[in-house]
Amino acid sequence: MNPNSTSLEQKSPIPKCSSFLFLPILLTPLILLQLQSLNPSLPISFCPSPSFSSHLCNQTTLLSMLRHSITFLPLKDLRFSHNPTAGNTWFMSSLPDSPDSVGEPYYIRLPSNSTNNRLLCISASDPHDGSRNSYALAYPEALPYNSTFLPGFTFVSDTFYDYNNLWHGLAAILPFARWHAANGCASPERWFLFHWGEVRKGMGMWVRTLAEVSTGGKVRFVEGGEAAGVVCFEEAVVARRNDVGMSNERKEEVYDLMRSRARIYCGLERKGGGNLGEIRMTLLFRVGSRSFKNETAAAGVFERECERVEGCRVRLVRSSNLTFCEQVTLMSETDILISPHGAQMTNMIFMDKNSSVMEFFPKGWLELAGGGQYVYRWLADWAGMRHQGQWRDSNGESCPFDDKDQCFTFYKDGTIGHDEAFFSQWAAQVLQETKVRKLKDAYH
Repeated sequence: MNPNSTSLEQKSPIPKCSSFLFLPILLTPLILLQLQSLNPSLPISFCPSPSFSSHLCNQTTLLSMLRHSITFLPLKDLRFSHNPTAGNTWFMSSLPDSPDSVGEPYYIRLPSNSTNNRLLCISASDPHDGSRNSYALAYPEALPYNSTFLPGFTFVSDTFYDYNNLWHGLAAILPFARWHAANGCASPERWFLFHWGEVRKGMGMWVRTLAEVSTGGKVRFVEGGEAAGVVCFEEAVVARRNDVGMSNERKEEVYDLMRSRARIYCGLERKGGGNLGEIRMTLLFRVGSRSFKNETAAAGVFERECERVEGCRVRLVRSSNLTFCEQVTLMSETDILISPHGAQMTNMIFMDKNSSVMEFFPKGWLELAGGGQYVYRWLADWAGMRHQGQWRDSNGESCPFDDKDQCFTFYKDGTIGHDEAFFSQWAAQVLQETKVRKLKDAYH
């Protein structure tokens, strides 16, 4: 328990018979303080009559009482461990979140009328156990002892996943990009990052760069001396559900914003579309898990089909070797993305709208992977792309275990074979569709 919080089990030195007299004496100055915080021009006086005890006439004493009444709660509420995303979620579980309107993400905005205009204060230095980190609400006139006041807007994010993986990081910053766009393009002074209530001190470079271009400023984190103690935020926007609540229309608007700003950031304002009749195909390879068993054979199929179509060209690329802007440039010059399932496919948001995506899986995913195997189909839909289907390898070693979780672990990072006949037919179909679409777009 925070040393400044008060225990409900602590015995009161005041006799029960006098509690009815003490309560209005205590509440009166608290109400006056709240009125003064709503209208600073009002003079504040804690001595409305000589009968008041002299110690209540001392504003310092009252503020001290307010500070000692602040109760810090665990950022991660273990009571919700069985269902962390239910209700108010296990992150700041005492505070409800809500969308600004239908179709918008869920936020907690502090201060607010519902919290009596109190500020959010956080004490968080533990990167391993979110239940050891804590939060509280405090009046701006009575912040916790030895706390640091941080002016301006702060984005507070809690994610169930991480800030390094491209897909997971994109999902975490999406609600903040939307908030930025819907609030006059206001930019945060800083970010405070959490995973399951555990403090995180950074983002992967791709995620961080996208966060910067999407929210209008350099990403600075609460860290160092600030993070070592209690910090209180002048204004905080908290998102803890990623894109939950966002309509497809709102998501598409955010991806349009990200695409446009990323291209400007990378000096590609005039990129996109390509030459009339040109079809740009990119094979985005992986290394290790979910890579093609024979990259040369798989690539050869698409190269041969491309050669049959006038104006078609193919690029063979590993995105792990590319900077953020190199990936943005590559995708802005891609009409058809061909890739195994994986985070590198997140780059599709930088392609021109109506571009095509072809996705490949190892054996075992269809039966065991759950909804996560469809995230890039969903992303293509939200970003205005055409997901042209998924090819799933049916060949390969069978799982030696009876347990489904063990079997998914066995299959999860498997490699992918190829089917020359199917790949050829599929590629020819997508190439023809792309050629017709681009010609139509050129004349409209």
